[in-house]
Amino acid sequence: MTSWSFVVLAALRLILAGYVAGASPSLARGHAPLRDWSGLQRATITANPQRAELVIELPAVDLPAGAMVDQPASVGELPVSGAVYALHAEVVDAHGRQLPIELLHHVNVMDPNERELFLPISRRILASGTETGEIRFPWFLVGAPIRAGQLILSNAMLHNATTLGYHDVRARLVVSYVPERRPWPLFTVIPWQLDVAFPVGDKSFDLRPGRTERAYEGSPSVDGKLIVIGGHMHQYGRTIEFWDATTGELLWHGEPVAAQTDQPNAVPVTKLYSLTAIGLRITPSHRYRVRVIYENPTGHTIAGGGMGVVGGLFAPDRKASWPKTDAGDSLYQKDLRHFMGPVGSSGAMPPMHIGH
Repeated sequence: MTSWSFVVLAALRLILAGYVAGASPSLARGHAPLRDWSGLQRATITANPQRAELVIELPAVDLPAGAMVDQPASVGELPVSGAVYALHAEVVDAHGRQLPIELLHHVNVMDPNERELFLPISRRILASGTETGEIRFPWFLVGAPIRAGQLILSNAMLHNATTLGYHDVRARLVVSYVPERRPWPLFTVIPWQLDVAFPVGDKSFDLRPGRTERAYEGSPSVDGKLIVIGGHMHQYGRTIEFWDATTGELLWHGEPVAAQTDQPNAVPVTKLYSLTAIGLRITPSHRYRVRVIYENPTGHTIAGGGMGVVGGLFAPDRKASWPKTDAGDSLYQKDLRHFMGPVGSSGAMPPMHIGH
């Protein structure tokens, strides 16, 4: 697999890890706006300048046998500035010994003060899990920006399918970065995503027998170029597309390759660059549409059987100023509560099937 393929898979994994869980409660139900991090546990964030490495470690939790722990969000500040080009997740015990990575479903990191490209919600900046392994960008070419003092929220889900329980388990991300003020990487890139179930909550939908089409439209918050694009569908997905809805132009078309039964259908990665041109330009003055088509031959409805996500890397224009979030926005608040999880407890649950 090429490094560019890893880049897109990382972005798609971030989408699934950050957005796939159940829908969040709304402000209409009487919740006060959430923006106070003082009650959260703190993540331990350490930097090794000699290795240009950063470790983000979440607070310890107990992981009983046969249980899933949906760990609530913790807060921290990044101590360094630079461009991230590689990361991987680890699970360790109280003595720092590595535990099987299969215990980790996912770990996510977001910036609650910066918005996503297509939505006024918190920007996901890092994510990893069992499925991704190590994620490594071509360090001299692209990197995702981080800055000293940047406030982050982190959460994780741990899944212990064994008969052995663990005490004081900690999930962490090990991040490699290029320090600031280097002439590389050449491009600053931001992971982006657009899916047919936006804006907030569960990204899957029930799949009725026969043909199903779903779509969603949105506009980017800043001008820039899509560098690479890929997609994600479930079984029976036939095609996924990315359109310029303003002009009616089909910008990208993906079809799944063969997959094993009950496994997600992989969509080939497309590199939107050549020797003479870099990227596909998108602009806030246009609306863009993601569209997915399914053909369900089973004769019955498949609960949660559909999903349609496009994503990859976006390079904002050099003069673009990335927008901040609005704490009073209802979508921002819904998404934030969704990410924060069961604040105040680790919430062990019975074993369950992990579908994504």
